[in-house]
Amino acid sequence: MQNSDVILTVENVSKVYEGEGYSVNALNNVSFNLLRGEFVAVMGTSGSGKSTLLNILGALDAPSTGSIKLNGHVTKEMFLEPMASYYRRENIGFIFQSFNLLKDLSVEENIALPLILKGENKEIISSKVSEIIELMGLTNWKSHRPVQLSGGQQQRVAIGRAIITAPPIVLADELTGNLDFNTSNDILQVLVNMKERFNQSMLVVTHDPNVATYADRVLFFHDGEIVDEYRCNQKKDMDEIITKFKRIMEKQYT
Repeated sequence: MQNSDVILTVENVSKVYEGEGYSVNALNNVSFNLLRGEFVAVMGTSGSGKSTLLNILGALDAPSTGSIKLNGHVTKEMFLEPMASYYRRENIGFIFQSFNLLKDLSVEENIALPLILKGENKEIISSKVSEIIELMGLTNWKSHRPVQLSGGQQQRVAIGRAIITAPPIVLADELTGNLDFNTSNDILQVLVNMKERFNQSMLVVTHDPNVATYADRVLFFHDGEIVDEYRCNQKKDMDEIITKFKRIMEKQYT
């Protein structure tokens, strides 16, 4: 593996939440690389540190110790404003389980929002939004409000919003958690298509083995640590992924 293949390096990252009379180790010396154009799924039980990791990678929270490297460079100020906002705007696309769409904006306006915040001119915004809406299969719903859309359509809008600025890294938290099986598969295929089209790196937190089968690699979390890893071989991986996840749930790791 060449250094040019690595877009994000996580080195010995720990996160401790402290308060009066308590201390919680959410992450404990987590290290891994995310490759350019790679789809990584992070699986683990509730409270295993998955969402904490996602927040740190998106500069929404700061690690207690350790470092994050983007393209081999450490930016110590990336967890402090205004650098944190700049880092997210230039490098990160977020997809949330709850969609987080603005209810008073149309599909077009929700997808355009990151470009508006970047100060792009109207012609560029119009062109890019039209392209993304077509890719997402939302042409017939571009003027609709979120309340007029199905869950799957809302998630497509959320994905469109996340990739409209062509961020090199997309972070997703339980992106199919509110969707049925068939809609989940449609959304996951959209995500894979976007990854291949734009060579984006994607890190998806999930508890669903079906989601993990779409990934190139699965990291298994338990008690704030990576306890196992699996490289996927297309859609034949469900049994192996479920077996490893069951080991975590049964707390067989020591």
